[in-house]
Amino acid sequence: MTKTQKSIFTASAFFILILASFFHSSFSKVQPWQNIWKHYMSPPYVENEILVKFKPRISSQLIQTMIAYYGSEKIEKIPRINVYRLKLPSSSSVEEAVELFNQNPDVEYAEPNHWLYLASSPNDEYFEYQWALENTGQRIGPEQFDFPEGTPGSDINANEAWETQTGSENTLVGIVDTGVDIGHPDLKNNILSSGRDFANDDYNASDDHGHGTHVAGIIGAQGNNNIGVCGVCWKCKMLPVKVFLQNAKGNAAWVVSGIIWAADHDVRVINMSLGGPDVVANQALEDAIKYAYEKNIVLVAAAGNDGTEGVWYPAAYDDYVLAAAATDYNDNYIDLELTDGWFGSNYGPEVDVAAPGLDILSTWGRGLWRRGRPGWSGYNYGNKTSMATAFVSGLAALIISHYPWLENWQVMEIIRHSADDINSSEHPGEDIYIGFGRINAKRALEIARVFERRREQRR
Repeated sequence: MTKTQKSIFTASAFFILILASFFHSSFSKVQPWQNIWKHYMSPPYVENEILVKFKPRISSQLIQTMIAYYGSEKIEKIPRINVYRLKLPSSSSVEEAVELFNQNPDVEYAEPNHWLYLASSPNDEYFEYQWALENTGQRIGPEQFDFPEGTPGSDINANEAWETQTGSENTLVGIVDTGVDIGHPDLKNNILSSGRDFANDDYNASDDHGHGTHVAGIIGAQGNNNIGVCGVCWKCKMLPVKVFLQNAKGNAAWVVSGIIWAADHDVRVINMSLGGPDVVANQALEDAIKYAYEKNIVLVAAAGNDGTEGVWYPAAYDDYVLAAAATDYNDNYIDLELTDGWFGSNYGPEVDVAAPGLDILSTWGRGLWRRGRPGWSGYNYGNKTSMATAFVSGLAALIISHYPWLENWQVMEIIRHSADDINSSEHPGEDIYIGFGRINAKRALEIARVFERRREQRR
């Protein structure tokens, strides 16, 4: 150990000895009302866990010493970003632990291991009903179920885009979600592998909820195969990454690990139909997002479903992520008034584009609970910004399939500037509700062609 290392070690040890005595004594003073609060109110983070990143100069030995002095235990070290997931003493307060670790000069940041939530909850259960891909004004679901008719043209122009490109098996999309029904007949040919499950710590990302399978179908259900539905990029490959439990909850450490794992497995797009209002700029999550972005990956996330101002994280990481808002089959921005208070698409300056997010028919986990429709096993209707996010991810994959040399920022710009400004009468130009507009797959491929011409001219 060098003299410098010794001095750092001594100073750090002295600091943590002083702080540790207060740390342990404060943990022992848990008031009765705090126990009552914990009993009736579920906190927005994992109890007795925090995420800590130490400064690069600190040795592994000193890190272990500090963790021990704080009475904590290392659960795991998340690779690439070097964030430690720590288990606190049983009597600990997450808030106090975060505050105390952040007071340590050898700590870069400490934060709760926040719970994140799916940006959609599935609603109801072939191509004629996929109005988001082609809207001719048809009834958007079977007549016996009293579905309304859409407005012609209120779609993403997928049918026209498919005349140019239907997707490439060389384009891989990471689906960070509840997993995927890997054997689903409409998905299995496009699933690369059984993926990774961080919620249960294994290598079988099977879906026990349904949401991830629904998202996967929107992105890449096999097209032109005479069954079920068709994805936006219906020849691309998908990699399932399970970061949510059956109850639709997943913590930040799982999501962070899932994003990094997907990024390390050659995906070009990561779909994150998830988020939460309580995350509040989680640093570990941002580090993982930045890591993936710097590997030339297009990241897409849901704006949120509260119908209020304030885009959910990770969509709010504006430098790295495309934030997707939701529209209906009449090209209306979905607010709380439109749905009678059921849900609304969150708004804010971080919103980049919008995509369909109401009564979206897609694949569903076979055998999982749904509001069933006779003969519709393995398919279901879903709503909210989760579905909008999946359409944007599917479009990103479609663009990359046709122009694989494009960089992620170029794909993101193409998606933004090819969108239809469907609310121009009230909000001309980019706005906080739908960003640049509702995505347009046909125009996106046309604009991407401009990049191709410039590339050819430089040769």
